Amino acid sequence: MRVFRTYWRLWFVLVVAVVAAVAEWGLGQPLVAATVINVAGLALAALMFWDMVQTLRSGKFGVDLLAITAVVATVAVGEYWAALIVLLMLTGGDALEDYAAHKANSELRELLAHTPTMAHRQEAGQLVDVAAADVRVDDVIVVRPGEVVPVDGCVVSGESLVDEANITGESRPVAKAAGSPLMSETVNGDAALTVTVTKTAADSQYQSIVRLVQDAASQQAPFVRLADRYAVPFTLLAYLIAGVAWYVAGDRCALPRCWW
Repeated sequence: MRVFRTYWRLWFVLVVAVVAAVAEWGLGQPLVAATVINVAGLALAALMFWDMVQTLRSGKFGVDLLAITAVVATVAVGEYWAALIVLLMLTGGDALEDYAAHKANSELRELLAHTPTMAHRQEAGQLVDVAAADVRVDDVIVVRPGEVVPVDGCVVSGESLVDEANITGESRPVAKAAGSPLMSETVNGDAALTVTVTKTAADSQYQSIVRLVQDAASQQAPFVRLADRYAVPFTLLAYLIAGVAWYVAGDRCALPRCWW
């Protein structure tokens, strides 16, 4: 839903940019261009303000206030093309951020979808299909040709070529024989392997990678957290500096003259 909203806003700003450009340079109507950009800018600023309120209700701070100020200020002083550039930067940045997050989540879902759920455990000389989560350390399992290895282990008998590209990125299959370590989520070749389990499914190398990806996707970068933390005081400081500059300049009627 959020991804759709950010994409919709970006396309809306792009359409506004095209309409305004045609109005000013194609039809010679700068007043129409200014009106279109100003109305669109104030409307998006109102939407961003609502988003900011929702963010504050969730107990988080963000850079929304600074963005809203930038849009409103450029509209207020009549710099409507500057307002459009600010809108393009904001909506474009949000769209790129959501695209990256959506891409990361899709890849994480793909990782989870490939996790094996069954293993062939040796019990009393027979193979019994059990859930991979039920396999314990020191159990003996058999990985059949072409199967995905369900848990980390050590080869007891058998020789095969194993595709480890999912874990190591190695493009060529790796030869495995008795005594060779075997990682979960790798793909066995054309011969069966008998394996002693060294780690449970939850503690496997693959699951450790999945957890790292989940943690990275759920946490913000330190720089982003720093920006969010100081966004409000920085914006208030900017207000103060702008107010002092306006007062010192002594141009009390600057704002009304800048409209249109």
